Amino acid sequence: MSGDSRPAERLAALIGQALGAADLDAYADLLHPQVRWGAPGDPSPPCQSRAQVLAWYRAGREAGTRARVTETVVSGDRILVGLRISSVQADSGAGDESDRWQVLTVRDGLVADIRGFDNRDEAAATAGIAGQTG
Repeated sequence: MSGDSRPAERLAALIGQALGAADLDAYADLLHPQVRWGAPGDPSPPCQSRAQVLAWYRAGREAGTRARVTETVVSGDRILVGLRISSVQADSGAGDESDRWQVLTVRDGLVADIRGFDNRDEAAATAGIAGQTG
């Protein structure tokens, strides 16, 4: 991406809105057709297309998982997305919450790569924003 961060800032806002509203149709419009999603450093991530990423999100919703966007921070061609994940166990009704982070890499104005993290510091370092807080 160029030094102009406005397109990335706009994309980050759209990502926050789509994920915050659980609007997978809107999120689909932001994903590259061959977007890859997986763990950091995984050369062969489990999701390797827009359809696979959306199926993963749909499966989570159907299982009772919900996400609230807590932050979006842009650094060059990467966007750090903080998420507060809540889930409800269908059999017991019990639930829990946890924080997770994703680093999204942008190519040609679309999200081309998504990596999931349990630790904000590691995610922020990967995004190139170490030392900043959300």
